[in-house]
Formats: sequence, structure tokens, C-alpha cells
Amino acid sequence: MIRYIAAAAAFAFVNLPLHATTYTFEPQHTEGIVRWTHLGFANPTAQFTRVEGSLNYDAADPTRATVTATIALANMTSGVPDLDDNFHSVDFFDTAKFPTATFKSTKVAQGGAPGKLTVTGNLTVHGVTRPVTLDVTLNKIGLDIRNNLPAIGFDATTILKRSDFGLGAYVPQVSDEVSIHITVQADEAKGYAKILRADADEAAADAKAAAQRAADAEAAAKQ
Repeated sequence: MIRYIAAAAAFAFVNLPLHATTYTFEPQHTEGIVRWTHLGFANPTAQFTRVEGSLNYDAADPTRATVTATIALANMTSGVPDLDDNFHSVDFFDTAKFPTATFKSTKVAQGGAPGKLTVTGNLTVHGVTRPVTLDVTLNKIGLDIRNNLPAIGFDATTILKRSDFGLGAYVPQVSDEVSIHITVQADEAKGYAKILRADADEAAADAKAAAQRAADAEAAAKQ
């Protein structure tokens, strides 16, 4: 932990960015929830937690923002094993053939209130690309005190028709419309990359030291 904080501080900006900044999604604090209706009785959900992405954002002109995201569908889970098997099968996402979903923004507009944005982009799921619109709430721009990096956080929601993406099995018993809610924390990209490299270097050094200790112990046992 001390090494982590020290490394982060070494790469930190003294002040928060006053210009366009590129951020990287932080996987530990980025996830999404999909909700649908089952026979009108219940509104089950599934969660996806492996989301990689980047955001270029200028607080002085949010409409110039761009965002890209890749969602790993193989680990999407409802908490119901049989349903998860269906999700991964050829009847739904066919994750063996289409392991990810992607989003790339094409337009950003101011919303109807401060901190609100409307983000339009192309969503590709199951090999099908369709335009979608996200209602975005900017949660916070500030300094992440854990690593001293500039950070940004936002929530995004949308409603899709799954049949538009070739995923219309069991409609209308299972609703065609699904709602999606994504929450994201993203850290300044260059500083975050340096922290990840420092973590990788430390892990490699630890593994090397452990291997050496094991070799020394084996050699001692043979004496």
C-alpha cells in the first residue's frame, strides 16, 4: 500500500486538469446492470463487471467529449446458473463467437440540467451495430485521494430493444425492452498506466523472489 501511494504521488498532477484530459475506466469501480421484465411478474437483473474504456473530457466544453467502451460478456451473471448458461449460448449472446459488446460515441449534447449530458453512439452486440442514446449524469470531477490522480465519475442509463440486436428469444414473455445502468470511475490515463506498470513490476519481483526462495530451500534440503 505504501508503495502504491508513493508511486501514485510521483505521477500525480499538482492541480486538477483545466483542459481536455484522457481518462481510463477503473475496473474495480465500473460495472453495469441490465434489467428486464419476466411475464410481468418480476424484474430480474444481470450484472457485467468487466468493462474497459476511455473518456476524453474537457470540463470547459463537455460536448467535445468522446468515450469508448468494451464490455466482456462472458462474465455477465444473473446469479442463476441456468440462466447464465442461456446467456452464453447461441440462443442469446453466443459469447464463444461474440465475446464482447462495444460502444463508441458519435455525439455529446448538454442535457436539461447542470451535470447532465446526452451521449449518442454506436453499440455493437451479437455482431449487430445500432445507434443508441445514453442519459449521462456527471457525478464528480476531482482528485482520487487513494492514488492522487485526477478522476471523473458518471452514471449512464438507456433502454434498448434486444430484438434490434438479434436477441429476441422468448419475446413477449420476456420483455423486448431492457434497461441498462452503467456506473463508471475513470482515472487520468497516463498516471493510471504508470501505476499499473508499477504494480506489474512489483508482482514480477515478488514472483522472482518466491521462486528463488523455493530454489534455495530445495538446494538446502538436498545437502
